[in-house]
Amino acid sequence: MNQDLGNYRKSYEKSELIESEIPEDPINLFHKWFYEVQDFGGVDEVNAMTVSTIGLDGFPRARVVLLKKFNEEGFVFYTNYDSQKGKSIVENPNICLSFFWSSLERQVIIKGIAEKTSQDISNNYFESRPDGSKLGATVSPQSEVIPNRDYLENKLKDLEIQFQGKEIPRPDNWGGFLVRPVEVEFWQGRPNRLHDRIRYTYQEDYTWSIKRLAP
Repeated sequence: MNQDLGNYRKSYEKSELIESEIPEDPINLFHKWFYEVQDFGGVDEVNAMTVSTIGLDGFPRARVVLLKKFNEEGFVFYTNYDSQKGKSIVENPNICLSFFWSSLERQVIIKGIAEKTSQDISNNYFESRPDGSKLGATVSPQSEVIPNRDYLENKLKDLEIQFQGKEIPRPDNWGGFLVRPVEVEFWQGRPNRLHDRIRYTYQEDYTWSIKRLAP
């Protein structure tokens, strides 16, 4: 089968990204873009992002997860620490986050260094989750080979009985990662493929260098 996709084309004309109109800190621009996309609509989960890591086998691997918090320190998501991504991050904490918001023709690429969040932060978020999500995190040996779907369903039923009317504790191998950014690139689609690309790079004096990149 040979599928030629050369005729898939789109003209990007919804906005622009100009140096004189952007803040000195990329977190502030990310905040602005994030809520502009949310208010504009057309994106089911504006906090969905691709997390790219280098696996233990040396290959890059990307998967979509949900951003759960961001502030001046960085970006937080949660996962099973024993999963492929969890083990990869512990082995090599240099990772990449990326967002693509097609409704406003925008992309953000974040290069950063990941570290585990404190137990208090992980506990507080875990306690805020619905009971079904708590049990799901406990049941799933994420990334491991399992015999079939029934294996998970039966384990879930057993835990539902075990914790009926009781507090569900956070598994020790489940928690958050904070990604501290060292480089953030904002991409805004523009006509004729002359897109706007602005890159923020963190400096030794704790300020951000801002440069325009060719599209």
